[in-house]
Amino acid sequence: MIPLTLAVELKEAGLVWQTKTHDFFAIPDHSMDERVFVLADMVAFTELVQGWPAVAFHGAAEWALDYIYSHELVWLPTEEQLREALVARLRGDDSAAGLTLDTRAAGGYRCTIERQGETLSFDAPAAGEAYARALLHLLRQRDRANGV
Repeated sequence: MIPLTLAVELKEAGLVWQTKTHDFFAIPDHSMDERVFVLADMVAFTELVQGWPAVAFHGAAEWALDYIYSHELVWLPTEEQLREALVARLRGDDSAAGLTLDTRAAGGYRCTIERQGETLSFDAPAAGEAYARALLHLLRQRDRANGV
């Protein structure tokens, strides 16, 4: 999972979250920055029932936060979601574009994008983070081209 700081940068750069069940998200600035939440149809948790581990289901979470506006949340996209967003953005270019992900001998991953005759590489300790850094670059490049 990508770090919250990188997810915040993606959000600020314009990555749009189309929420789906099983998406991960964080609630920054509410003393819960380190907690990861998931969108689910039903709340389930483990508990002991008569001394045996069991999964219990409840229709509503039992905590003080009844609701929070989605603009206050930060999406924590998975590696697959980041790759899909990156591929979609590269396909949207008028020029031919390429995307590769390789492991590095020193450890970690390198995401390489080729577009408009330019090759750019983004290194990170995890594949999802390498994709996120490449996507962030493209989002910011779009903003610069639009004068934002």
